Formats: sequence, structure tokens, C-alpha cells
Amino acid sequence: MSKKLQEAFDALESDLIDDNGPRISTMRNYRFAIVPYDPDEEFALRGKVQTLTSKLIANSWVVLSISLQQLVLDRVRAQGDDWMTRVVAMERRLDRDRALKYLRDRLTPIIEGDNGVGGIADDCARKIREFAAANPDKAERTLALIGRAGSLYPFFRSSALLKHLDGKTNHVPVVLLYPGTRRTDVSSGALSFMGLVAPDADYRPRIYP
Repeated sequence: MSKKLQEAFDALESDLIDDNGPRISTMRNYRFAIVPYDPDEEFALRGKVQTLTSKLIANSWVVLSISLQQLVLDRVRAQGDDWMTRVVAMERRLDRDRALKYLRDRLTPIIEGDNGVGGIADDCARKIREFAAANPDKAERTLALIGRAGSLYPFFRSSALLKHLDGKTNHVPVVLLYPGTRRTDVSSGALSFMGLVAPDADYRPRIYP
């Protein structure tokens, strides 16, 4: 495990359990943060998530873990067997580049929805609101962790996910586990999704460490 990943989780844990309440953001109404990690460290990342979750629960927190991979699969399965059969059959008939474009055309609207409405961001927001409603006495000890973001590549940018979550999470602290690289040569807040997508500096959340 890299030193940077360890530092990120140490800083995140310290900010979450602050005596004055979670302070992962300087803005009360914008409680989002990002923990970037090398995609090759996926399993180390999961270990750190499990450790942090156990510590928080032992200190009377409630933690919601959201798998973006599962949400994507649920959305694809909701299209029905006939839709999946047709898409798979067409994808197999095409060469690599055309097949990828075809899949993007079919999957992106399902994942994004209409300008974020009815898309995977709504799925996340609904889960977070329901979790918060089920634990009303833990308002300052509730955390949502959003992981398995690599499943969105190359159909959806995680920056769009956070934008569409803004204002829809009942002020629950939300941490996005981001497979990618931080590009300080572009700007201090520029992130490259999976280390393959052009760096995106359009991020408001705090980036750990």
C-alpha cells in the first residue's frame, strides 16, 4: 500500500471524528470529499475502507457503502433480457473501436439519465437519503462511502456524479473513492479518471490527503 493512500485515510479519519463534528469540507452545505487512489491499489483501498468502517462503527457511527458497479448492473438488468441479448449480439459483430462506441451510445443514457435526473446519481442520492432517514439519531455520525467507480469507465465521469448529488443527500458526509491520478501539473485539484481520461479540474470537494 502506498504512503499516500495511508496518509489519505489517516487524514480522513481525523477529520470525520473531529470533536466539532465531521469537517471533510469547509462548507456546511457541501459535505463531499474525494480519496483518489491508483487503480492498481483497488484491493488495498478496500482494506482501508473496511478498517475505517469498523473504527467508525465501534464509535457509534453508521456507515453506508454504495457500490457503483452494483448500481450499473442493476440498471442494465432493468432493461430486460431481450435488450441485453441484442446489445451483446451487436457488440460481438463489431470491431473493437466501433463496439466501444456502440456500448457508449447504449449505456451512457442509462447511467447518466437526463441531465443527471433519473440516472445513477439519483440512485446514490436515494440510498443516502433513505439511510439517513433510517438513522435520524445519528445525523452527525453518518457517512456514505461511494466505491467501485472504475465500473463507470469509460461511460461516465465521476465529476458529473458529485455535481448531480449536490443538494440531494440531507447533508450526509459523502466520500467518493476515486480510481485515478492527481495531476498537480495541471492544477492542484485536477484528477484523471483511471489515469486514462484527460485531467478534469472541475472539482469542488476536498481531495485527500
